[in-house]
Amino acid sequence: MTNVEQTGGEALVAALTANGVDAMFAIPGIQLDWAVDALSAAPEISVYVPRHEQSVSYMADGYARVTGEPGVGMVVPGPGMLNATAGLSTAYACNSPVVFLVGQIHSKAIGKGYGNLHEIPDQSGVLRGLTKLQQLVRDRADISTAVDRAFAVSMAGRRRPAAVEIPYDLLMGKGAAASRSDAAVAAPAAPDQKLIEKAAELIDAAKFPVIYIGGGAIDAGAEIAALAEKLGAPVVASDNGRGAIADSHPLMFNALAGRPLFSKADLVLVIGSRFMDIMVPEVSWPQEGKTFLYLNIDPADMGGPRKGSVNILADAAAGAEALAGAVKRREGIDAGQARGIKEWAQGQIAATGTLWNYVAALRNALPDDGILVNELTQVGYLSRIAFECRQPRTLIGPGYQGTLGYGFPTALGAAVGGKGRRVFSISGDGGFGWSIQELATAARYRLPVTLIVFNDGSYGNVRSIQSATFGRNYITELANPEFSDLARAFGLDYARADNPETLQSVLKESAASDGPLFVEVPVGKMASPWPLLRLRPMGGGTDTDYSDLF
Repeated sequence: MTNVEQTGGEALVAALTANGVDAMFAIPGIQLDWAVDALSAAPEISVYVPRHEQSVSYMADGYARVTGEPGVGMVVPGPGMLNATAGLSTAYACNSPVVFLVGQIHSKAIGKGYGNLHEIPDQSGVLRGLTKLQQLVRDRADISTAVDRAFAVSMAGRRRPAAVEIPYDLLMGKGAAASRSDAAVAAPAAPDQKLIEKAAELIDAAKFPVIYIGGGAIDAGAEIAALAEKLGAPVVASDNGRGAIADSHPLMFNALAGRPLFSKADLVLVIGSRFMDIMVPEVSWPQEGKTFLYLNIDPADMGGPRKGSVNILADAAAGAEALAGAVKRREGIDAGQARGIKEWAQGQIAATGTLWNYVAALRNALPDDGILVNELTQVGYLSRIAFECRQPRTLIGPGYQGTLGYGFPTALGAAVGGKGRRVFSISGDGGFGWSIQELATAARYRLPVTLIVFNDGSYGNVRSIQSATFGRNYITELANPEFSDLARAFGLDYARADNPETLQSVLKESAASDGPLFVEVPVGKMASPWPLLRLRPMGGGTDTDYSDLF
């Protein structure tokens, strides 16, 4: 301890600085005044202020997804915290290390129901359900320790959000400056060598092993590629796992190309994935007649209904490296067959016509290190499998939370984390309505985000599903503003692209420029992407014959 006195706000900012924070996202309010005042004296931390608390958590998530480091958000209690929970739930679903700082009412009033400003019953309970760690600070001297612990826990093991609640009277209070706590991120335990050897025996005995990777493998691409190359084994990626290994690698396949591979596989090694269908409580791929091995840092993702012959609790990179050292080298999949399967899948994608042409325009215009934030719009759905990934952490989606409207504010945070790299944010006109106000944020900070809004005048995916199911649709129509006037009212450049070719030209120009651009793309009915994304072979048995591909 030192003799220097600090307010609680100063202790908070000192802890953020000690944890390497150079950017954070916040909306000020009376319970946070002493923290905000301390931030004004900390020029090493850039504070980005959006126009809605929901965007605070989305931006923190976007920053974390691009950098792999904690994204920091700060909001007032009660309604401010509640507004931010959609972004917090998305970060939780996507294993995103967000450190979420939340104000609280006066410490002596918590839980009393006095009706303090922004008081809600059991705010801590709400946060507890959306985070890996929730802490309510009860003593000003504990602020630094709580913040240190939040950073460490959010990054340890399975990365997820951690929340710290700080009553405003503790932010105001003065006391001795706290010494730093030892809350370093613990290295993951080494994989059990006996389990590695058992898994290696099963892999060596298999005729056609396939590797399946999820979001937990996003930073383990080199190790997994080395394992795949030794085995000659194809690698299939989930939505969240795409980019871990570049799609150009001859052994890397999207989920559509994975269908024939799974039909032939007799053993599947699942790395860093929940391996669950997002709609039904069954695994995404049929398990009958196959041996399954699971490598995951979270034991929760190796339980029923999954049936693993071997379950290895380990970090994806460490586990893949250990397996690569234990398995025997083999020839694996024929190079011609691999090319044929990729060409088959690409043919299915290209058959969607205009829909695919829009995805291709995005890819052709975005630099290799550029970032696509993929919303819940028709072009976005196809992008899950069709957008070519060239580097890790360059394709960002909402995971199983499926949070409509998350895309644009998440893209703004991704742009901060990307430190100048161009970000393409795609939205439908429906989803964009959630965050129209954040055009002000893009303009204020001159962030390198190209916002592409596909405008069909409706909640297009809902309309499509209703029409297919019921032969009609209801309450899906939208009344949109003139997007050109809207963009200019916020001080943004505007462009209109009526076809994929024009869009590609506009996007290439934006990728070579600074600052934001709003692009409107009027669209009509396009081919449905869903037969390529969720057919019965992905959620149950299969009656499709892929034998001509082998």
